[in-house]
Amino acid sequence: MRWKVELTQDAASKSEALPGDLRGKFIFIARRLESESPMQVGMPHVRPLGNKLWEMRLQGRDGIARAVYFLASGQRILVVRIFAKKSQKTPRSEIDLALKRLKDAT
Repeated sequence: MRWKVELTQDAASKSEALPGDLRGKFIFIARRLESESPMQVGMPHVRPLGNKLWEMRLQGRDGIARAVYFLASGQRILVVRIFAKKSQKTPRSEIDLALKRLKDAT
């Protein structure tokens, strides 16, 4: 069975609002996660955040964004948050919100 990337409603609307090059990078990484499995894809595309959360690292000429996801049952990769990044470190508030959505989804 293959992995499948799914987005929450909020994440889907945020992905549509991404600039074209960042949206393309998101699609590229999502397809790699589906075809190669999440355990095969690493830096510079994805990185663990801890507490079962991972981030897709999106970088392009229009800026930097992150897509936070976790591995759900049934070989699903559930993207719970997408946001533009303004600082070097992923903001704690974004991680906390993603953790809340992880708990709501499980």
